[in-house]
Amino acid sequence: MAKRLVAAAGAVIFGAGVLVGMDHAAVAEPGVAQAVPGTGPCESEAKPTHEALVPKTVEVPVVYPVVTVDPGPPAENTKRVKMELPSDPCVNPCPDLTDQPAGPPDLAQQLGIPKLILRPQPFNFALPNPNPPTLPPGPDPAHPPVEAAAQTPARPTPQVSDVREVAKLTGANSVNRTDKRWQVQGTDLGIMWQSAPDEIAIAFGDTVGRDFHPPGGMGEDWRSNLLAFSKNRDLSRGVVFDRMVTDDRCHASELLSSRKMDNIEITTIPTSGFALGERQYMSYMSIRTWNSIPGTWYTNYGGIAYSDDHGEHWIKDPYAKWENIFGVSNFQVAAMVPQGDWVYMFGIPNTRLGGVGLARVPKDQVLNPTAYQYWQTDAWVPAINGLVTATPIVDAPAGELSVRYDESRKVWQMSYLDTAKAALVVRESDSPQGAWSDSAVTVSALQYPELYGGFIHPWSTGNDMYFTMSTWSDYNVYLMHASLN
Repeated sequence: MAKRLVAAAGAVIFGAGVLVGMDHAAVAEPGVAQAVPGTGPCESEAKPTHEALVPKTVEVPVVYPVVTVDPGPPAENTKRVKMELPSDPCVNPCPDLTDQPAGPPDLAQQLGIPKLILRPQPFNFALPNPNPPTLPPGPDPAHPPVEAAAQTPARPTPQVSDVREVAKLTGANSVNRTDKRWQVQGTDLGIMWQSAPDEIAIAFGDTVGRDFHPPGGMGEDWRSNLLAFSKNRDLSRGVVFDRMVTDDRCHASELLSSRKMDNIEITTIPTSGFALGERQYMSYMSIRTWNSIPGTWYTNYGGIAYSDDHGEHWIKDPYAKWENIFGVSNFQVAAMVPQGDWVYMFGIPNTRLGGVGLARVPKDQVLNPTAYQYWQTDAWVPAINGLVTATPIVDAPAGELSVRYDESRKVWQMSYLDTAKAALVVRESDSPQGAWSDSAVTVSALQYPELYGGFIHPWSTGNDMYFTMSTWSDYNVYLMHASLN
C-alpha cells in the first residue's frame, strides 16, 4: 500500500484560498479490438473524468512508534519479463490479472458517504545498521576552479494561451490503459527525457495497482517508481507508451528499491532523467518521511542512479548523492539537463517551498560529486570542505522542477509548481544561471484543484509546450498543452 497517508504532504496547494531475474518472454492473450492507440478511451469504457474533491474513500493513519534497527539498503528487484503486448491498447492482455469481479457495495457506498479506513502505520526510530554494506572505491577527488559567470539579461515573460488537457496518460480509461496492461491504477509525476534519438523515457513516482482509491496513492501493490517508453511524436494524441519495464505478465516493475519504512526511508522518487551515449541517468530523492505540513517532506538525500541496459536495471551510485543536512540542503529535488560540455543540475530543498539553486559538472564526471561547481552570484565555485552553497536563480517557492534547453530557439525553459500562485508556471532564460524571466501561469488550481507536476515533454516546439500534470484527487497523470508566444 502506498503510504502517502497524509494527503497534505503529498499535494495540497495553499496560498490562493483553494484546496488544492532473469529475462524470459511472456505472450499476451488475444482479445477484441475496439479502438486505435492514442485516439482516446476505448469504446467499451467510460470517458475519463476527474475525481471530485470529496473523496469516496478516506484513509486515516493511526501512527504508533516502533524502535527498530535500520535494515540497510533493500535488494533490488532484478527480475525482468519481456512481454509482447497487442498493438491495440483496448485489447486486455491479462484479464485474469486485472478483471477481477467487484465485491458487493459496502454500507458507505449504499449510503453514498465516504468510506473511512483506519490504517495502522509504524513510525520508526531506528538504531544504526550494525553491518553496513562495504562500498567500492570512490572517484578520485576533483578540484574544479572558480570561474566567472555573469547573468544574461532577463527575457520577457512568456505569453501563455490555448491551455488544454490533451489526454489522460495513466490509470483506468487512459489512452495507455495502464491499469490493464501494467497493473498501474494510480501513479503520478511523468518525468520525461530523450532516452534515444527517436524515444522518450517517462518516469513515475509512487504507484499502486489493485484496490486503488484516490485521493493520493492509496491501494495495494505499491511500487516506488516505474519507467515507460514512447516513440510517438504526434503529441496531440497524447504520449502513447510502447512499453514499460516489467517484472511479470502485465506488471510494471519498481526500478529503484526503497525500505518502505516511515522515518527511515519511506520511498524513492525520481526527479529527472537524461541520457549520455548509451548510459541513462536518473536523479532521485530518498524520502525519509512525509510531513504533515502542506507541501513538505523530509529527505535523507538526493542522489543519482544510472542504467547501462537502456533502463531495464538501475544502480544507485553510492557517492553521487547530496545529503540533507539539518533538513535545509539544496539539490534534494533535482532537474538535470545536459547541454554542451556540461550537465546542469537545478535543485531545491526537500519541500515545495524553497528557491532554485544551480550546479554544473563536466559530462564525464556526473557521478563524482567533488567535480561539481555551484553558481554563486557571479561565478561557478566548487564545494568547500563538502559544504555546498548556491545563490538562488529563482526565488521561492518552487516545487517539482522541470528544465529543458530548447535547441531550436537557444532558450532555457523552466516549469514548476508555484505554491504561492497555486499554479504551474513557466519561465525562460538565455542562460542556465539567468536572469530568468518572470513566471507565467500555465495551469491554475482554480482549473485543476490539487494539481502538481508540470514536467515538460522534450519534443515540445518553440510555441507548443506539452507537459504532464498530476492531481492529488485523481492521482494519475495527464498530458497538457500550452501555446507560448
